[in-house]
Amino acid sequence: MSRPTPTLAYEDELRSAGYARIAGLDEAGRGPLAGPVAAAAVILPADTSLPWLARVNDSKLLSAKVREELVPLILAQAAVGLGMVSSATIDEAGIVQATKLAMLRALDALGALPQALLIDAVPLREAGLPYRAIVHGDSLSSSVACASIVAKVARDRIMVELDSRYPGYGFARHKGYGTPEHLAALARLGPSPVHRRTFAPVRRYAEARSSRSAPAKP
Repeated sequence: MSRPTPTLAYEDELRSAGYARIAGLDEAGRGPLAGPVAAAAVILPADTSLPWLARVNDSKLLSAKVREELVPLILAQAAVGLGMVSSATIDEAGIVQATKLAMLRALDALGALPQALLIDAVPLREAGLPYRAIVHGDSLSSSVACASIVAKVARDRIMVELDSRYPGYGFARHKGYGTPEHLAALARLGPSPVHRRTFAPVRRYAEARSSRSAPAKP
C-alpha cells in the first residue's frame, strides 16, 4: 500500500479558523546512539503555489540528493527555525524532553512567532500555542514535511563533521544509528564524547569496556 503524500489540508483548515502563521515542526535523530537531536520549524508562505512543494515528503522517503536540493528552496521561501540538543542533555533530560526542547529552540529561532502549530506526533503544550499533533504528520502536512527535511539535513551535516572529529565510528555513513558497523566500532573503541550513554547499547559497551580496564581484585 502506497503512503500518502503531504498536502496543505491541515494548514488550510487552520487558516480557515483564523490562524495566519502556521508552523510545521518535526525532529530528526531521536533513535541514534550518538549525536544531537535536531528539530526544525517551518512557516510556509500564504501563497503556496511553489513548484518545488510537490517534491516535498517525509525526509526518510527522500534521497539525500533530493533533500539537499530542497533545503535551499525551503530556506529561500519560508520562515525556518532550527533547534539542536546535545547528547549530554539527552542523557540528562531523556530523549522525549530533549526532543521537546529542540522543538522549542526551533520555534525561538523562527523570528516570527507562529499562531498555531502542526507537529509530527509530539504534543508540545510547553509552547503555549494551539497545536495539533499528527501521527505521520511528515507524510500528511507539507509544512511538517518541510521541517522534517530541514532537520534531517542539518543533523546529517553535523554527523559528517563529528565523523572527522571522532574517526573510526563511521558517523558520516550511519549518522549515529545502531548499525552493525556502528556497534562493532563501539565494541572496539568504546563510546565517544558524543555518544548517548543512557541508551542501552552504548551503556552496555561502556560497562563492558570499564570492566575490562578495572584492576583485578587481590
